[in-house]
Amino acid sequence: MPVSAPLDPIAVQRMRTRIEEEVTEHRIPGASLLIARGGDVVFEESFGLLDPEQTRTMPSDALFRIYSMTKPIVSVAIMQLVERGRLLLSDPIGKYLPSLANLQVASESLDTNGVLQTVLQPCRRAITIQDLLRHTAGLTYGIFGTPSAVKVAYQASGIERSTVSNAELIAGLGRLPLAYQPGTVWEYSRATDVLGGLLETLFGATLDEVLQREIFTPLQMADTGFWVEPGQQHRLAQPFPRDPMTDKPVRLIDVTRRPTFLSGGGGLVSTTRDYLRFASMLRNGGQHGGVRLLSRKSIALMTADHLAELPKGRHGPAYLPGPGYGFGLGLAVRTHRGGPASPGSIGDFHWSGLAGTLFWIDPNEDLIAIWMVQAPEQRDRLHELIRNLVQACLA
Repeated sequence: MPVSAPLDPIAVQRMRTRIEEEVTEHRIPGASLLIARGGDVVFEESFGLLDPEQTRTMPSDALFRIYSMTKPIVSVAIMQLVERGRLLLSDPIGKYLPSLANLQVASESLDTNGVLQTVLQPCRRAITIQDLLRHTAGLTYGIFGTPSAVKVAYQASGIERSTVSNAELIAGLGRLPLAYQPGTVWEYSRATDVLGGLLETLFGATLDEVLQREIFTPLQMADTGFWVEPGQQHRLAQPFPRDPMTDKPVRLIDVTRRPTFLSGGGGLVSTTRDYLRFASMLRNGGQHGGVRLLSRKSIALMTADHLAELPKGRHGPAYLPGPGYGFGLGLAVRTHRGGPASPGSIGDFHWSGLAGTLFWIDPNEDLIAIWMVQAPEQRDRLHELIRNLVQACLA
């Protein structure tokens, strides 16, 4: 493929018009989209408003809460330790975080009277680092999905409050049962938050310090972090106060001050250009701008399917990668042409964020696409729409 492989100009204009319609019809306040091919940015535009209440237009350097697009970044930091010989993917997490050793598993079943009973059973094997990276640790989220005994216990324990530290979260998880036997079920979970706490333990530093030193500074990601300094808060993208299609209030995390909980699973703020640097490192086999963070073999391992035919969680949220996708180490990976509702290539990989942000990389097309928006109620619809629009532009 030639450098800067062109986009179809007619499809590009159609894409631009369609995104503008989302703004003018008040379904989203504003957004930014960046597309790179062959290592060059071939499309980069901002749409609509940065702050709908103050009617400020969206700048090219807007700051967005990226929520779970934090997870691939933390996963890379863990893989750096694997490459340095500090960790093995097969290591039990209890080796480093003793409170997560010797956990029990909650098994739910109906008794002879049809009453749901919860029975605690010992783990058949320990949670490994690989389990945490691929969401097969048996952990869950209390705040998402169908209620279960474990989710209720999460909520009642207070471990998911924004006022807990990573150390307190891990200690709290050590007092609660798992939802599944480790290594048996994929369920989206607090696993990457645990990995954030593991980074703090192994580096002897807070997670913001670790990521700054190991990833943000080397990649020159100057606008990425867990909070926005007062002098830069005028660049922070804001959602509608209420979603215009559901009328639900929109509440996003407060990033105007340093949080107590530095969430490795969902706490970062970034820009399209900063995240492009990170995505380019993944696309380029672990290096960007003359700096290598990981070997190409580690990137290949991260972007391979690690699930095979493992079942997906019963209590949700739903299997987020969707049909046709497996899951690697921090990233969803396409395994089939058919199945997904949007076109793509076998081997493309992606992840997204609660507020609507999305990135994906298609090595076969030498494509990186980054979509930034703050519209959580619209995320599923918009993700499919944007993927369709971008793929249609590939000449």
